[in-house]
Amino acid sequence: MYEGVLADLIEELGRLPGIGPKSAQRIAFHLLQAPEDEVRQLAETLLILKQRVRFCVICGHVTDEDECRICRDPRRDPAVLCVVEEPKDVIAIERTGEYRGRYHVLGGAISPIDGIGPDDLRIRELLQRLADGVVQEVILATDPNLEGEATATYLARTLSPMGLTVTRLASGLPVGGDLEYADEVTLGRAFAGRRRLE
Repeated sequence: MYEGVLADLIEELGRLPGIGPKSAQRIAFHLLQAPEDEVRQLAETLLILKQRVRFCVICGHVTDEDECRICRDPRRDPAVLCVVEEPKDVIAIERTGEYRGRYHVLGGAISPIDGIGPDDLRIRELLQRLADGVVQEVILATDPNLEGEATATYLARTLSPMGLTVTRLASGLPVGGDLEYADEVTLGRAFAGRRRLE
Protein backbone atom coordinates (compact mmCIF):
# COMPACT_ATOMS: atom_id res chain seq x y z
CA MET A 1 0.00 0.00 0.00
CA TYR A 2 2.56 2.59 1.15
CA GLU A 3 6.23 2.39 0.40
CA GLY A 4 9.56 3.74 1.47
CA VAL A 5 10.01 5.90 4.55
CA LEU A 6 6.26 6.41 5.07
CA ALA A 7 5.68 2.63 5.16
CA ASP A 8 8.60 2.27 7.59
CA LEU A 9 7.16 4.96 9.87
CA ILE A 10 3.70 3.37 9.87
CA GLU A 11 5.26 0.01 10.69
CA GLU A 12 7.32 1.47 13.56
CA LEU A 13 4.37 3.39 14.99
CA GLY A 14 2.26 0.22 14.78
CA ARG A 15 4.71 -1.51 17.14
CA LEU A 16 3.78 0.89 19.95
CA PRO A 17 1.33 -0.50 22.51
CA GLY A 18 -2.26 0.52 21.87
CA ILE A 19 -1.50 1.73 18.34
CA GLY A 20 -3.19 -0.33 15.65
CA PRO A 21 -2.59 -0.06 11.90
CA LYS A 22 -5.19 2.70 11.37
CA SER A 23 -3.91 4.77 14.29
CA ALA A 24 -0.34 4.34 13.05
CA GLN A 25 -1.40 5.56 9.63
CA ARG A 26 -3.21 8.60 11.11
CA ILE A 27 -0.20 9.53 13.25
CA ALA A 28 2.15 9.12 10.29
CA PHE A 29 0.07 11.44 8.12
CA HIS A 30 -0.25 13.93 10.97
CA LEU A 31 3.54 14.01 11.27
CA LEU A 32 3.87 14.32 7.51
CA GLN A 33 1.65 17.41 7.51
CA ALA A 34 3.00 18.95 10.74
CA PRO A 35 5.54 21.81 10.62
CA GLU A 36 9.12 20.58 10.54
CA ASP A 37 10.00 22.25 13.86
CA GLU A 38 7.22 20.29 15.66
CA VAL A 39 8.45 17.00 14.22
CA ARG A 40 12.04 17.91 15.13
CA GLN A 41 10.95 18.74 18.70
CA LEU A 42 9.21 15.36 18.98
CA ALA A 43 12.29 13.54 17.68
CA GLU A 44 14.58 15.44 20.06
CA THR A 45 12.28 14.73 23.02
CA LEU A 46 12.31 11.01 22.21
CA LEU A 47 16.11 11.00 22.07
CA ILE A 48 16.40 12.94 25.34
CA LEU A 49 13.95 10.48 26.92
CA LYS A 50 16.22 7.56 26.02
CA GLN A 51 19.34 9.41 27.20
CA ARG A 52 18.10 10.79 30.53
CA VAL A 53 15.23 8.72 31.87
CA ARG A 54 16.17 5.61 33.82
CA PHE A 55 14.82 3.49 36.61
CA CYS A 56 15.23 4.43 40.27
CA VAL A 57 18.02 2.38 41.87
CA ILE A 58 15.84 1.82 44.94
CA CYS A 59 12.28 1.19 43.77
CA GLY A 60 12.45 0.82 39.98
CA HIS A 61 10.15 3.78 39.18
CA VAL A 62 11.08 6.06 36.28
CA THR A 63 13.23 9.08 37.06
CA ASP A 64 15.88 11.29 35.53
CA GLU A 65 18.08 10.97 38.64
CA ASP A 66 19.51 7.96 40.47
CA GLU A 67 16.65 8.01 42.99
CA CYS A 68 13.08 9.00 42.19
CA ARG A 69 11.21 11.83 43.91
CA ILE A 70 9.20 9.39 46.04
CA CYS A 71 12.25 7.56 47.39
CA ARG A 72 13.93 10.89 48.21
CA ASP A 73 10.88 12.21 50.09
CA PRO A 74 11.56 11.93 53.87
CA ARG A 75 7.83 12.40 54.61
CA ARG A 76 7.04 8.99 53.11
CA ASP A 77 6.37 6.17 55.56
CA PRO A 78 9.28 3.69 55.19
CA ALA A 79 7.37 0.98 57.09
CA VAL A 80 4.81 0.50 54.28
CA LEU A 81 5.83 -0.76 50.85
CA CYS A 82 3.40 -1.01 47.92
CA VAL A 83 4.46 -3.55 45.28
CA VAL A 84 3.27 -2.79 41.74
CA GLU A 85 3.92 -4.26 38.31
CA GLU A 86 4.86 -1.16 36.29
CA PRO A 87 5.80 2.52 36.83
CA LYS A 88 2.40 3.56 35.41
CA ASP A 89 0.81 1.83 38.42
CA VAL A 90 2.75 4.15 40.75
CA ILE A 91 1.28 7.14 38.92
CA ALA A 92 -2.26 5.71 39.20
CA ILE A 93 -1.91 5.20 42.96
CA GLU A 94 -0.29 8.60 43.49
CA ARG A 95 -3.23 10.29 41.75
CA THR A 96 -5.54 9.05 44.52
CA GLY A 97 -3.62 11.00 47.18
CA GLU A 98 -4.45 8.19 49.64
CA TYR A 99 -1.10 6.43 49.92
CA ARG A 100 1.93 7.87 51.75
CA GLY A 101 4.30 4.92 51.84
CA ARG A 102 6.99 3.82 49.42
CA TYR A 103 6.91 1.63 46.31
CA HIS A 104 8.62 -1.29 44.67
CA VAL A 105 8.17 -1.79 40.91
CA LEU A 106 8.51 -5.42 39.78
CA GLY A 107 8.87 -4.65 36.08
CA GLY A 108 6.03 -6.96 35.04
CA ALA A 109 4.09 -9.96 36.28
CA ILE A 110 4.63 -13.72 36.29
CA SER A 111 3.36 -15.07 32.97
CA PRO A 112 4.45 -18.59 32.00
CA ILE A 113 2.78 -18.21 28.59
CA ASP A 114 5.07 -15.25 27.84
CA GLY A 115 8.07 -16.98 29.40
CA ILE A 116 8.21 -14.59 32.37
CA GLY A 117 9.03 -16.23 35.68
CA PRO A 118 9.90 -14.88 39.14
CA ASP A 119 13.58 -14.57 38.20
CA ASP A 120 12.67 -12.16 35.38
CA LEU A 121 11.11 -9.68 37.82
CA ARG A 122 12.65 -7.46 40.50
CA ILE A 123 11.75 -9.90 43.29
CA ARG A 124 15.37 -10.41 44.40
CA GLU A 125 15.68 -6.63 44.86
CA LEU A 126 12.42 -6.64 46.83
CA LEU A 127 13.75 -9.26 49.22
CA GLN A 128 16.95 -7.24 49.68
CA ARG A 129 14.90 -4.16 50.57
CA LEU A 130 12.93 -6.11 53.15
CA ALA A 131 15.99 -7.67 54.81
CA ASP A 132 16.73 -4.72 57.12
CA GLY A 133 13.39 -5.03 58.97
CA VAL A 134 12.23 -1.43 58.40
CA VAL A 135 9.21 -2.43 56.30
CA GLN A 136 6.34 -3.79 58.40
CA GLU A 137 3.59 -4.05 55.75
CA VAL A 138 3.81 -5.03 52.10
CA ILE A 139 0.78 -4.12 49.99
CA LEU A 140 0.47 -6.28 46.88
CA ALA A 141 -1.04 -4.01 44.22
CA THR A 142 -0.62 -6.19 41.15
CA ASP A 143 -3.29 -6.16 38.46
CA PRO A 144 -6.48 -8.12 39.16
CA ASN A 145 -5.92 -10.48 36.22
CA LEU A 146 -4.50 -13.99 35.91
CA GLU A 147 -0.86 -12.85 35.79
CA GLY A 148 -1.30 -10.31 38.59
CA GLU A 149 -3.00 -12.87 40.82
CA ALA A 150 -0.25 -15.42 40.15
CA THR A 151 2.36 -12.80 41.04
CA ALA A 152 0.54 -11.78 44.22
CA THR A 153 0.15 -15.41 45.29
CA TYR A 154 3.83 -16.12 44.66
CA LEU A 155 4.89 -13.02 46.60
CA ALA A 156 2.54 -13.76 49.50
CA ARG A 157 4.02 -17.26 49.85
CA THR A 158 7.57 -15.92 49.55
CA LEU A 159 7.06 -13.12 52.09
CA SER A 160 4.93 -14.91 54.70
CA PRO A 161 7.93 -16.54 56.50
CA MET A 162 9.43 -13.06 57.02
CA GLY A 163 6.81 -12.10 59.62
CA LEU A 164 5.55 -9.13 57.62
CA THR A 165 1.95 -8.05 57.26
CA VAL A 166 1.16 -8.85 53.63
CA THR A 167 -2.02 -7.29 52.26
CA ARG A 168 -3.69 -7.21 48.85
CA LEU A 169 -5.57 -4.26 47.41
CA ALA A 170 -9.30 -4.79 47.67
CA SER A 171 -11.09 -5.33 44.41
CA GLY A 172 -14.74 -5.23 43.57
CA LEU A 173 -17.37 -3.12 41.91
CA PRO A 174 -16.48 0.20 40.32
CA VAL A 175 -18.31 3.32 41.47
CA GLY A 176 -21.17 3.98 39.08
CA GLY A 177 -21.20 0.38 37.84
CA ASP A 178 -24.27 -1.82 37.49
CA LEU A 179 -24.39 -5.23 39.17
CA GLU A 180 -25.84 -6.86 36.06
CA TYR A 181 -22.67 -6.01 34.09
CA ALA A 182 -20.16 -7.21 36.69
CA ASP A 183 -18.38 -10.49 35.96
CA GLU A 184 -18.55 -13.32 38.47
CA VAL A 185 -14.99 -12.90 39.75
CA THR A 186 -15.41 -9.17 40.40
CA LEU A 187 -18.77 -9.70 42.10
CA GLY A 188 -17.32 -12.52 44.20
CA ARG A 189 -14.45 -10.31 45.33
CA ALA A 190 -16.85 -7.52 46.17
CA PHE A 191 -18.69 -9.91 48.50
CA ALA A 192 -15.47 -11.26 50.00
CA GLY A 193 -14.13 -7.74 50.61
CA ARG A 194 -17.35 -6.30 52.06
CA ARG A 195 -16.98 -4.18 55.21
CA ARG A 196 -19.20 -2.97 58.01
CA LEU A 197 -20.84 0.42 57.57
CA GLU A 198 -20.36 2.70 60.55
